[in-house]
Amino acid sequence: MDFPRYLAAKKTVDDRALNKEVWWALRDHLPPEPAIIEVGAGIGTMVERLVEQGFIHQGRYTAVDHHPANMATAHQRLAHLPPALRLELVAEDLYAFARRIHGRETWDVLIAHAVLDLLDIATALPVLFSLLKPGGLFYFSLNFDGATIFEPAIDPPFDALVSRLYHRTMDERLVGERPSGDSHTGRHLFTHLKNQGTDIVAAGSSDWVVWARHGRYPADEAYFLHFIIHTMHKALQGHPELSAAQFDQWIAQRYAQIERGELVYIAHQLDFLGVIKPLPDQVIG
Repeated sequence: MDFPRYLAAKKTVDDRALNKEVWWALRDHLPPEPAIIEVGAGIGTMVERLVEQGFIHQGRYTAVDHHPANMATAHQRLAHLPPALRLELVAEDLYAFARRIHGRETWDVLIAHAVLDLLDIATALPVLFSLLKPGGLFYFSLNFDGATIFEPAIDPPFDALVSRLYHRTMDERLVGERPSGDSHTGRHLFTHLKNQGTDIVAAGSSDWVVWARHGRYPADEAYFLHFIIHTMHKALQGHPELSAAQFDQWIAQRYAQIERGELVYIAHQLDFLGVIKPLPDQVIG
């Protein structure tokens, strides 16, 4: 399946999901002409959203993503941004980028949208916060928090087993021998952010809720659902705790529910807005 298309299809789902209190708090706390960096920026849907809703129209926006195909798509999608908003697209691994830029440049605002649950938060946050100026603002949205729900049920005990094993793959994921994921990132961020010496300005739930209207899903959300089921199938295929035949049948039934406009999908997530506390010798009176 096509990942950039999935990211495009996800935009309308994300638009509904983003916690409105946290979202409007972001608008209220943005400095004029901000220098913003977004990590895991995908195809640029977040900067699109910020421009479309009038949050930004000038300043500097650096979008970093390690998938060159995402950045190529972003280059096409973002060709019509306001000329006063200077855009830089960087196809590079987050950690490599942070090492390269360390001590040379910092930003006013850091955005990580639907990406922190793919990282080892304890080690990633210091790297991320090194990109911010003292007192800088961070916006961390759509952080998965341990609930994957499908309706209607097929076989409730088996449905629960599939979800539980799928969440476990997040907790056990390794990327280049580095731990990379947490199925309860959302709730754990409260403690991780406190340990990093931040102030949380706003926080709230941002659940994905996808359902059909009169038998049809909005926009390209049927593709979004197909991608979610495909991802689960790929993650759990051949799992020793699952009957292969029963799991394949379960996957086929979920696809069929999408085609009939029956499947409802819910994923629990949390959004955060906060600031980095200046060090004692950096406090401005």
